[in-house]
Amino acid sequence: MPDFEPQKIKLSSNYRWVICGLLLAAMAINYIHRQTLGLLKNDLQNVFHWDENGYANVVFWFQAAYAVGYVSFGRIIDRVGAKIGYSIAFTIWVLAHTFTGFATNITQFIITRVALGLGESGSFPASLKTVAEWFPQKERALAAGIFNAGTNIGAIVAPLVVPLLTLSFGWQSAFWVTGLASFLWLVVWLLVYKSPADHEKVAPDELEYINSDKTDETTKVPWVKLLLVKETWAYALAKFLIDPIWWFYLFWLPDFLSKTYHFDLKSSSVAWFAVGLPLVVIYLISDIGSVVGGWVSSTLIKRGLSANKARKVSMLLFALCVLPIFAVTQVGNMWIAVLIIGIATAAHQAFSANVYTLPSDIFPKSAVASVIGIGGMVGAIGGMVFAKTVGHILQLTGSYHILFIIAGSVYLLALLLVHLLSPRLERVTI
Repeated sequence: MPDFEPQKIKLSSNYRWVICGLLLAAMAINYIHRQTLGLLKNDLQNVFHWDENGYANVVFWFQAAYAVGYVSFGRIIDRVGAKIGYSIAFTIWVLAHTFTGFATNITQFIITRVALGLGESGSFPASLKTVAEWFPQKERALAAGIFNAGTNIGAIVAPLVVPLLTLSFGWQSAFWVTGLASFLWLVVWLLVYKSPADHEKVAPDELEYINSDKTDETTKVPWVKLLLVKETWAYALAKFLIDPIWWFYLFWLPDFLSKTYHFDLKSSSVAWFAVGLPLVVIYLISDIGSVVGGWVSSTLIKRGLSANKARKVSMLLFALCVLPIFAVTQVGNMWIAVLIIGIATAAHQAFSANVYTLPSDIFPKSAVASVIGIGGMVGAIGGMVFAKTVGHILQLTGSYHILFIIAGSVYLLALLLVHLLSPRLERVTI
């Protein structure tokens, strides 16, 4: 196959980026739905009479379902493909999110959150399977960084929309309106998505570029065999360490800002803007980190570095950028704290963009979604453990200091584990 370089060769079509745009939009919807819980934490604690441990339990059961669904959807998507698999996952989570607005007690609320976790667990396996199918290795980290930026777009939109809906029509409307509007994406996905080889919008030279890597094995790989491969655990243990930190930001950051800087999210339109704006700034910075994280390693590969060096050098750089988060609880000025948190969340997204590419770097395409599913399950289990930890620490101390120390420490450890378990990121033959 010719060694295409996109900066030197102009292709007749670039439809793969349209597909990447669809993945970005779905991820934005995913995180609008997911962020709704954190934004309505105080309201829902009043309605359902939760203390800090009670709220942590709701998060725990969501993540338990997410763990089960992640590994299950990884296998399903490897069997039925990204189009059907993503459609099933999307339908489940949007229905669950919408019906949360009908919950009248904590049990019903937990049931709908469990269903949400099951559905949303299919988003990353389907997205990364799509990236492996539509992009050559040199562009996968960039594509992953771009679609993963949708998580931040969703987290930006949510604090602007959810409090406004809640103030105007009650907390239930935040679930109903954002849920029903989301089905537009499913219609577009079903109409637009096909494999690159079957898509009339993909020119022959773009198809050849997409397939320019060495041909992968196509034989289905038994799930149990993947558990015996140490490279599977390089990915999974990294997810175990870093995923809970993103969950922590998503579900507790609004509470940290409102309590530390004395904002009431629902008291007035001025108040929701005051607390919503810092969140918007944080996730805007995160969006930049998501794209930059993929761009850095992809650029290093294009300039001649091996995937192993490019990924790990990038991950080291971003792990170091997280470290100032240690001091955030000691900062008296809100906007300085917002900047520190924004850099940490941007570094998380940049680090994650490189972690997400590891399965497609190491494993054959036929096993990518299954490995992603295993890693996602392990990451969600880490999230369950950390959710309980957060609840207990806040219930006992009321302080976020220890939690931010943990949040700043895990990335260097994750990189160390990746390097020990896969020193060269060599392709696995199963």
